[in-house]
Amino acid sequence: MRHNRIYQAGTFFLSAFLYVTAAMTPITALAAPADLNEAAAQQEERLTLPIQSNEIENWPEGPAVGAEGAIVLEANTGVVLYAKNIHEKLYPASTTKLLTCLIAARECSMDEIVTFSHDAVFGIQQGSSNIGIDEGQAMTMEECLYGILVASANEVAAAVAEHVAGSQEAFADMMNETARELGCQDSHFVNPHGLFDENHYTSAYDLAIIAKAFFQNELLSKIGNTPRHHFAATADQPDDFTVRNKHQLINGDTPYEGIKGGKTGYTDEARQTLVTCAEQNGLKLICVVMKEESPEQFNDTVRLFDYGFKNFTVTNVAENETRYNIDETEFFHTSYDIFGNSSPILSLNKDSYLILPKTVSFQELTSEISYDVSGENEVAAINYYYENTYVGKASVDLAKATAYSSYDFDSAPITPAKTEPVASGMDNTIFINIKIVLLAIIILAALTILVFVIRDLLINYSFSGSSRSVSRKKYWTRKKHGRNRRSSGSRDIHF
Repeated sequence: MRHNRIYQAGTFFLSAFLYVTAAMTPITALAAPADLNEAAAQQEERLTLPIQSNEIENWPEGPAVGAEGAIVLEANTGVVLYAKNIHEKLYPASTTKLLTCLIAARECSMDEIVTFSHDAVFGIQQGSSNIGIDEGQAMTMEECLYGILVASANEVAAAVAEHVAGSQEAFADMMNETARELGCQDSHFVNPHGLFDENHYTSAYDLAIIAKAFFQNELLSKIGNTPRHHFAATADQPDDFTVRNKHQLINGDTPYEGIKGGKTGYTDEARQTLVTCAEQNGLKLICVVMKEESPEQFNDTVRLFDYGFKNFTVTNVAENETRYNIDETEFFHTSYDIFGNSSPILSLNKDSYLILPKTVSFQELTSEISYDVSGENEVAAINYYYENTYVGKASVDLAKATAYSSYDFDSAPITPAKTEPVASGMDNTIFINIKIVLLAIIILAALTILVFVIRDLLINYSFSGSSRSVSRKKYWTRKKHGRNRRSSGSRDIHF
């Protein structure tokens, strides 16, 4: 685009020879039309592939799409709304760069300077997507992320990988480790840009999981939703130019409400891949289509978003749950304390919600308790299912400390506690079992009294022994003095 690269003379003449030879070849001999016909036939065949989510009883029927693999995932809950071959291993092409940028944003500050090495510039496939950065030039990390996400520049992805990990191979190790941490099940990455390698693959599900983490980062979401970006000339990068995002739902060619960003991808082997995020009516959906033909990757994404937003709804758990008295031990259960106004120790998180089809009611769900939780105040989680399909969870949290009202026991009248049953619409909360608490207090009081009794016995025994000793001493003293008085009296009387 802007390069003044120097090629060897032999390479130049060879290229000229091949160009002249190609120009002399009759157009009818080109194989492109046959390839297009074959691609169209494969597209039609993929339209007939089964959609696994449509096999769930009473689940909204999703549209047939020409992608080999496709998924609609709710980003906040991880609930899968639409599933078509979501665990099939496919080539991701440039949608790989979502993971590259996620790692870079976690590991680096945005003002770090990335310098382009010879391998970063010349190690990518000639003619693949780039912005023409030359060896030795440099940009900030933030500008690099714009180059990767808006322009899909392969040499920028390579330079960022080297900057973060020291080499592209070491960065690939970081990619695989991060993918495992995120919960990916079907992935293996060998480069930061997604150019074809038979050992570089993922699935629609894994791409959605990566995108879920990507769109939790506000800066990445902002950059990934940029229609065009202007690169201003600097001392380290002397060219001034603007790039345009090829994602039609981002650049406005295919308008759609609530788009939060996304990433395109294409290689001959991968065909068209597309990742997109959109938000409407409290639902934040991620759509992934893999191995699709242009422009259907955009059209199918619109159809899948329409399916998700029209057929599913957010359902608050605490407002609907009436079955749970969390009584995993005898110490906690739904009840009132002796004042009838106890503050709960545990409760369902009031912000927890599920993603339900509009055809399904809360009462049709099954649930199970899990203690595999990591939240600061979480004690457990209740996972909800419809026909063995996960639809979300509610956390069971330690209640926050609350200030109790003070009572004036001298003047305030005592009102007996009401014992009316709890209405079914009230929140499920967990209180202390007052009987067990009182029993514990009685036992503690008894032990305290016993300690005082033993102490008093020991003290009394000590004093009684001392008293008897004093009494005996006084007795013998009095007896001796009596003899003396009698003896003295007999000597003093004379007649």
